[in-house]
Amino acid sequence: MKKLEFFGKIIFFVNSIFAVLLLASYLLPFIPPHIFPALSVLSLVLPVLLIINFLFLMYWLFRGRKQLLLSAIILALGITHIFSLVRIGGGEDIDDGTTLKVLTYNVRQFNIHGWSDEVKVGERTIQLISDKDPDVVSFQEYYPGFKPDERVYRYEYKVMKSPSKSFGQVIFSKYPIINSGSLDFENTGNNGIYADIATATDTVRVYNMHFQSFSLSPNLANLQKENSKKLLGRLGQAFEKQETQVAKFLNSEVTSPYPVIVTGDFNNSATSYMYRKVKGDKIDAFAKAGSGTGATFWFDIIPLRIDFILVDESLPVTNFETYDVDLSDHKPSMATFMLAH
Repeated sequence: MKKLEFFGKIIFFVNSIFAVLLLASYLLPFIPPHIFPALSVLSLVLPVLLIINFLFLMYWLFRGRKQLLLSAIILALGITHIFSLVRIGGGEDIDDGTTLKVLTYNVRQFNIHGWSDEVKVGERTIQLISDKDPDVVSFQEYYPGFKPDERVYRYEYKVMKSPSKSFGQVIFSKYPIINSGSLDFENTGNNGIYADIATATDTVRVYNMHFQSFSLSPNLANLQKENSKKLLGRLGQAFEKQETQVAKFLNSEVTSPYPVIVTGDFNNSATSYMYRKVKGDKIDAFAKAGSGTGATFWFDIIPLRIDFILVDESLPVTNFETYDVDLSDHKPSMATFMLAH
């Protein structure tokens, strides 16, 4: 086989860089962000790195070159990461009175500041809740001007944590909330809250988490205008804050006397350190019963799944859906669980 020409060597050099970056991203779930804060950003661009390496694989395959082995091996090593991003299949929609349906949604304050051109966002969001009929609703960035039908959702727990105290998080429930609490993250408007909910057959603890935000524009063109050093510094600080917040969550979770369901906006991906720590032995509802990418947020043209529903192994997941509605910069997701008899 002929040696690579000069242009081919340049292509392979670039290929090698992206292969190393992809390999590094595989290791990130096991590296605390405070060790390499800036490197943690790779967890957010893993889909892009996978696509780029796949394109290199196709390029070398088309040329009939052995250099295809580099990306082929790297992609094969990340097969579990690939399946965390895309799922083929689905669940079984069961509603016989023994299930619990939980919906999570970052509602972005119902667009009260006019971030989008959508109108009557609050009313339409509440109508969505009525149509999907979840038993428990977790809203992040909740503005208290709108709420589901109080005749149906008779119980709620909310904490307004923003600097202005005008928005925060809320859990609405059809079933009684017998205990509740706030994690009170420090020096931030983000927070985590929980509610112990007594269903007809079981009691569960539902967490509504909103981990540290990056305060990034989802537009790549706008990001390119920022100073890269300052941008990486800000991202690194956010990742470190997330690590601290995760530790606070874990300290709370171990005190729960009930099976735990974790919902919310993690502001990070399923291939991140913080996701791995929060998930622990719990089941990712999307990975069990979802389909497609399950994307809940679009970073320009990059689909990301950064909103999650994780559940104790004792509550089997029967269904999971992400709804393609343009009422926020996020998409809502709902999971259905079997309750103990």
